[in-house]
Formats: sequence, structure tokens, C-alpha cells
Amino acid sequence: MSLFDTSPPSPAHIDKQRPLADRMRPETLEEYVGQEHILGPGKPLRVQIERDILSSIILWGPPGVGKTTLARLIARLTHCEFMAYSAVLSGIKEIKVMMADAERLRSVGRRTIVFIDEIHRFNKAQQDAFLPYVERGDITLIGATTENPSFEVISALLSRSKVHALRPLTPEEIVGLLKRALADRVRGLGDLEIEASDELLEQIAVLSNGDARAAYNTLEAAVAISEGKKLTRQAVEDAMERKVLLYDKAGEEHFNLISALHKSVRSSDADAALYWLARMLEAGEDRLYIARRLVRMAIEDIGLADPRALEQTIAAQQAVHFLGIPEGDLALAQAAIYLAVAPKSDASYKALDVARADVATAIAEPVPLHLRNAPTGLMKAFGYGQGYQHAHQFEDALTDMECLPPSLAGRRYYYPTNRGLEKRIAERLEEIREARRKKP
Repeated sequence: MSLFDTSPPSPAHIDKQRPLADRMRPETLEEYVGQEHILGPGKPLRVQIERDILSSIILWGPPGVGKTTLARLIARLTHCEFMAYSAVLSGIKEIKVMMADAERLRSVGRRTIVFIDEIHRFNKAQQDAFLPYVERGDITLIGATTENPSFEVISALLSRSKVHALRPLTPEEIVGLLKRALADRVRGLGDLEIEASDELLEQIAVLSNGDARAAYNTLEAAVAISEGKKLTRQAVEDAMERKVLLYDKAGEEHFNLISALHKSVRSSDADAALYWLARMLEAGEDRLYIARRLVRMAIEDIGLADPRALEQTIAAQQAVHFLGIPEGDLALAQAAIYLAVAPKSDASYKALDVARADVATAIAEPVPLHLRNAPTGLMKAFGYGQGYQHAHQFEDALTDMECLPPSLAGRRYYYPTNRGLEKRIAERLEEIREARRKKP
């Protein structure tokens, strides 16, 4: 009982009415694109597949990254009976029937792989039904899920399975798949002899957000409505129902846009920041790349003038990762506005630069003995820790102990601004210095 046939169809029997994404599923591990971190040569999962010694696994990743495709390949490459379920369509009755079949096959020395698509949709009782069969080795379970298995798969199954996180495909990987589909005359669109520019294929790949299925669907629709033998920008726009803003993610325009966003934030222009952010979003820029740059802005241009800026950008990064597109875009917009209106300071950025310059040019003196720990008697005998002043034993937790090497004693690196919280930090630093000056 299977939801799909695991044997590759012969060229003469390929149904061109099937979706392109289904026709182009790889038939060998060599054709499988992406997930090199788990399927590259010598990686444990690949070795298990090639040696036919697979144990139960959970494949966790976003849509269109190859979870079902990988399960089909495993079924084809291993000498096991293969049974497949969709958690959307199957219930506890079907599970029990299938498990009985697997147990019977086990008794005659035949192994069974059970593939559960969208395993997170099974409730606890349904997942529990697999447990004794997994424990006894009657079945090897392959679960596929877009949700975090830590929350959606029962702990008993998790402890008996290896979770493999599948990553979104890169634009380069998706472009390679699209070119293969355009060239393949048997399974793909090669017989149409369609010409497609690298720029358009790159845009389809970028806007698919790591989802190969979405990219294939867009290409197929765009080819269907293109006039003549050339894939047009208008056809791609119509297929995606959105305007295509072409730019090379690795080229000049990519850096021009992020530069414009960064400088708008630094200049406290929230409206300009939103415009340049929207340009990047509509062009299909990697959301996590934008999030990383916003984090950098919080550190580089705001710093301790508003320490919450870093919190806001990290929260935005987490929201983007958790929500995806389009909801996560709102988190990026919120963070960009916050950064633009926050007080600005590059004092900590400058302070680190000056400290690094001293490290690079000054003699690397040993750590002063009074700052070293002395976990052994011998180290104490050599003076480690001698003269150390424990701050909590002093009034206001302030000491007059010098913590820099002798050649740099009294050196100042951090000069806070009078903007935002740094104004109060500057006052506090002066209070500390004055208290130390008054110490006898």
C-alpha cells in the first residue's frame, strides 16, 4: 500500500500532464540537489542509504526542499518493502492494518520502511501506534514534517529516530534545477526549446524562497503563457502575479540597495529605510540576510545609546525564521523603523577599533598576576591572584585595582556620546572614576 510508485517510469510512459515538479523528481542520489550537509559523499545518512542500513529518521524542513523526494529515493535504493501514509488522509485504522502487514513481513525476514508525510498532523495517539513496531524493528520509520519535531513529534518516537534538518535550497541550486528542466526532453520542457535568460531564472529562484516545487510551478506556468520560444519577463510576472525587480543578488545592485537601507537607518530617515527595505523584499532578497544586516546596524550605529535596538533586531530575526514569508516581513519593517528612530552612537564600534589597534601595535604583556586565577598551590606560590581585590567586598563594589597591563594603565577606549542611554552611561563612568580618585 503506497501513496506513490517508487519505481522510475520508462521514458515512453512519462505522463507530460503531470506537474513539472513531479516529473523532475530525481531518480538517483547523484541527481538529488541540495542537503550536502547530510547527503554529501561520506555523510552518515548517505552511507546508511548506500549500505541499506537505514534506521528511523525524521526529515524536518520547509516545503519544497526534497523531503518526499528523498523518501522515494530511499525506497528505490534500499531492499525494503515501502509503505507510505499522508497524515492528512490516514487515520488510526489504516495505521493498524499497515502495522499488521509490516509485522507479518518481518516474521518472514522482510524489512519495511514506513513513510509518514506531514507526521506533525498525527495526534499523540496516532503517533503512539507506531511506537511498538519501531521499538521491535518491525518497521523503519521515515517521518517528514515542516514543523519543529521537538514540539510536534512525541518524545518516545524522537528518542528512537535521528532528526535531519533539511535546508532551503539556495538560488544557485534552484537555477540549476530550472536549467535541467528546460533542457530535459524526456521529463522536462526540453522539447519546447525555450530560451530563458539567467536573470529571469535567478529571479524565479530568489522568489521561490528555497522551495524547488514553487520554482518549478512558476517556470511551468511562465513557459505556458510565453509567446514564441523565449521566456519573457512579462510571462514570469504574470505567473507569479507580482512585479519582477531584476537584480543580481551577488552583484552591484544588491549592495547598492543594502547600502541605501543602512545609510537611511543611520540618518534616522524611517521613510527612506522602509522604501529601500520594500525594494529588497519585492526583489526577493533573502530575509535572513536582511535580518543579519539589521542586527549589524543595531550594533554599529546605535549601540549603547539604545541597547534595546539589538534586542529588537534579534527578535525580528527569530520572527522571520519562525514565520517565514510574508508575515516575517512585518518584523523586518518594525525593526527598521525602530533602528531609524533610535538615538545613534558608534562609540562602542570606535572603542573596539582603538583597542584592537593597541593589541596590534603594543607589546602583548602577560596578564598581571593579580588578575590570574590560582587553582593550585604552586600557582599561588608564584604569586597568581596576589593583590586581587574582589569588588563585592568593597563599598559600592568599586576598587582602585588596575586591570590593564602596566604599559596601558589608565588607557581609555570607550567615549560614550550624550545621546540616549549613553548620556547616563557617561555620567556613571564619571562617577566611577571620581570614586576611584578619592580612594586613599
